[in-house]
Amino acid sequence: MLYKSPIPIPMNLLASGAALLIYIGIVRSTNIVLTNDDGWAVAMIRAQNSALLEAGYDVVLSAPAENESGTGSSTATPTTLTEPCEFNTCPTGSPPEGFNASDPRLNYVNAFPVDSVRFGIQTLSPKFFGGAPDFVVSGPNVGNNLGTGTVDISGTVGAACEAAKEGIPSTAFSAAGLSQVSFTDLSNDDADTLAALVFSQLTVEFVNALLAAGPPFLPPGISVNVNYPSSTSSSCASPSDFSFILTRIAPSNSATDVETCGTDHLPGETAVVATNGCFASVSVMNATTKADVDATTQAFVLGRLGNFLSCLS
Repeated sequence: MLYKSPIPIPMNLLASGAALLIYIGIVRSTNIVLTNDDGWAVAMIRAQNSALLEAGYDVVLSAPAENESGTGSSTATPTTLTEPCEFNTCPTGSPPEGFNASDPRLNYVNAFPVDSVRFGIQTLSPKFFGGAPDFVVSGPNVGNNLGTGTVDISGTVGAACEAAKEGIPSTAFSAAGLSQVSFTDLSNDDADTLAALVFSQLTVEFVNALLAAGPPFLPPGISVNVNYPSSTSSSCASPSDFSFILTRIAPSNSATDVETCGTDHLPGETAVVATNGCFASVSVMNATTKADVDATTQAFVLGRLGNFLSCLS
């Protein structure tokens, strides 16, 4: 029986049945490491894990044992737990790396986000996938990561950049309007649950669009920083309400960007997310410097995403 995608399929792939079969095959054969900096048991990462699985991806979760927000690209050797994992999901004295007893694909690492994604790529992927992953999803983070200063210290961005430096294409996702709550809260029909479900679906849609044409998904050493505005307002309550805008991390009047939406000066991501409406920013960044890239590299991502991207009205 054919796999039925639960999300919209890019229109340019509906032109032929053959293209649709190729798209389905890509989703079904793509191996993803999922990580974050908020911790392995936070509601958002577990909602994202479920959404990627439901979309047909093969997923392994590898995230910090505790909240490690704001740790950037810090790294350390994982150590035995001297206190319980976040939300008491593992006891004091647990090993440096561990997993959920009922689902060994849900893993913690008692160190930083960079160490967590490295463990996912180097240890868990060969175990579960038989080799390296195809893609890394970092986040969505609880709170936005916008602009140069914030991007530099973000553990979510740090993990995505580490993946790219190890040769695995990646994207960092961050969202306003989320709270640092346990995955057990996902059984509640509250604002945090609804927000997590919206952002997890948006992330799947973005990943589908970026990966739809097959590898290479991104140029070597390049990652992408995506930020969502809050979904708590009635106008942004559904994934279909959102639009994705190509942006820069640091706006510049002197830099010549890829030409799109009638200009070769991309808007800054902070301004786009703050614009009235439901606009998500998409910035292409160098994984080593965490800075904006040249127009040619931006053009590669623009070409990958095509009509999935919109223009500010």
